[in-house]
Amino acid sequence: MVKDLGTRADPDEDEVMVDGRAAVARRLRYVAYHKPVGVVSTMSDPQGRRSIGDVIRADRDHLFPVGRLDYESSGLVLLTNDGDVAQRLTHPRFGVPKVYRVKVRGRPEGATLERLARGVRLDDGMTRPAGVRVESELERKTRLVFTLHEGRHRQIRRMCEAVGHPVDKLSRVAIGPLRLGRLKVGERRELRAREVEDLLRAVRGNGPARPRPNRPGEVREVRSKSASRQSKARATSHKPRRRRV
Repeated sequence: MVKDLGTRADPDEDEVMVDGRAAVARRLRYVAYHKPVGVVSTMSDPQGRRSIGDVIRADRDHLFPVGRLDYESSGLVLLTNDGDVAQRLTHPRFGVPKVYRVKVRGRPEGATLERLARGVRLDDGMTRPAGVRVESELERKTRLVFTLHEGRHRQIRRMCEAVGHPVDKLSRVAIGPLRLGRLKVGERRELRAREVEDLLRAVRGNGPARPRPNRPGEVREVRSKSASRQSKARATSHKPRRRRV
């Protein structure tokens, strides 16, 4: 509360309030950031590791990261100063989907994929139904796509570990309608007007949260071209997602 006449406010540092209302409208910003592996997705880190706070420290609009992406993972992080949007994106009640590309060791069988989709019991309880699909199969590993509607600590890593297929690589590629696209690792960009509109519509429940991922509990399988050819050959041979004033 300011009591002295002549006190000056810094528009970049102070929020000026008159009778409990903002005197100057704050500029809301929405920025997509491609977090690299080895960056903590918080504003600071007690262990002294590089954090997102180090990346955006000089920004004068007080951006902050929405949600978390673990230290060993890369991918899409939204930076904003819109607290309402941040709350809705992270709260499970709003069910905004997050999509991840994950490389795991081995080749999960159909029953394992069903288990991941239905839910896995972890030390902090049962996970919610998730979307899971096979993107491609490698010689000794498998690329999966997960769609989650919750955000527990290291959730996908713990789920895959629990079913015997540890994660080698993980990247978040979408948050609701917002896609990582071709944004390079370590780069950031302001969202386009249409992207902001789609994001606001998704978090406020006025429209679909594109891209459409596979639904919770749904398993879809998309095999590599070689695997598809093998499946087709087998079929032929057998003939049958503040300052106050």
